[in-house]
Amino acid sequence: MIVMKFGGTSVGSASQIHKVSQIVFGHLSRHPLVVVSAFSGVTNHLLELINLTTQKKKISLAELIQRHKNVLRELKLPDTLLDEESEEVAALFQGISLLQECSPKTKDRILAFGERASCKIVASYLNTVLPKSTLAIFSYDLGLRTTAHFGQALPLKESDSIIQNSVSHHKDKLIVTTGFIAKDLEGNITTLGRGGSDYSASLMGAALHAEEIQIWTDVNGIMTADPRLVPHAHSIREMSFEEASELAYYGAKVIHPATMLPAISKNIPVRILNTNEPSYPGTIVYKEKQKMEGTIKAIAHRSGLTIVNITSTRMLDQHGFLAKIFEIFARHRVSVDMVSTSEVSVSITVQEGQDLEPVLSELKVFSELSVEKGHAVVSVVGEGLREDPTIAAKVFTLLREAHIPIRMISLGASKINLSFIVDATQTSQAVTALHSVINVSGSSF
Repeated sequence: MIVMKFGGTSVGSASQIHKVSQIVFGHLSRHPLVVVSAFSGVTNHLLELINLTTQKKKISLAELIQRHKNVLRELKLPDTLLDEESEEVAALFQGISLLQECSPKTKDRILAFGERASCKIVASYLNTVLPKSTLAIFSYDLGLRTTAHFGQALPLKESDSIIQNSVSHHKDKLIVTTGFIAKDLEGNITTLGRGGSDYSASLMGAALHAEEIQIWTDVNGIMTADPRLVPHAHSIREMSFEEASELAYYGAKVIHPATMLPAISKNIPVRILNTNEPSYPGTIVYKEKQKMEGTIKAIAHRSGLTIVNITSTRMLDQHGFLAKIFEIFARHRVSVDMVSTSEVSVSITVQEGQDLEPVLSELKVFSELSVEKGHAVVSVVGEGLREDPTIAAKVFTLLREAHIPIRMISLGASKINLSFIVDATQTSQAVTALHSVINVSGSSF
């Protein structure tokens, strides 16, 4: 069997859902499990409505619900299909309005609306156009269990056997399920974090020992760079799990960074495909593969980084100093991206949008701080980095020629990734300069 995950743009309209039905029809012989995201933009819309409600501002939930009803009408499906989900989310917003606050548990229940609605619509339509009977079964009803860390829940191992039994029980049916959402052991709805639909698909694939996990999106696979910055960027036919994971973590938005982990554990290939060009081969990611000619596979970038500089003479020759710093970040659940150290100072990057104030308050007690916003990380990724010691010199020569100063460097932590921090305003210039040395076959330098 295979797992086929369709993202928000793939199911964002009646015409797109019809394309999905044709793609699924072509894969029925491989016994697919279909995983769907919410319609494109729905999760962001729900988050915006939550924020407005907690600020005592009036909202119009009807517009969001009407969007789904319009799709139902275009697909000639019953107008009442989503009544249960619509009434539930309306009641939740009413509760937020009365309390003027939204708990993480309530937020996850609200955000689940998008996936639940999409799942029921896609399954109902497939049931009308495919020869195989189709069921909509939410992922938590299939058995996906997580911790109770609302907003960023972690999957539990006991999910695997439950999922296997659930799918086996419906082996004669085509199952459409939800990405992104699950339940904790007490039966509360949880979410796996933004981009968690890819992760859900990979978890399902690993649990079911699938022969392949397909991620259907709106681009022709993993690209050598962001095509919005580099119009002549091209897709990569094959790459390793390590390469794909590094690219995902450092900004390649085609797949979620956690997607690779369950697939790696069971050595299941992951294929990234385009719903709008289903015949295009896309990118296939293997755990182990024969090395191709060339060294660098792609250039990734991620903006919105803040640098925190921590200086203290207490750091000199003192054991446990770094542990103390990272314990503070961990306790306040602030994720660290990159780290650079010297005798008496540490520079750390974090993604903007996290609450740094509690961290900074504790660090000020024993160190001097400076905070620099508006940076980006640019990453050069490729298996050949570990064999070619000249790559770093060539990268930094290109940046010098482009007059791009470097703020921090990370080399050695990963043998296939050279990353550095630049001012966010120079991201495009840096990526373009480096991509200019990658040819159409994916080799470079």
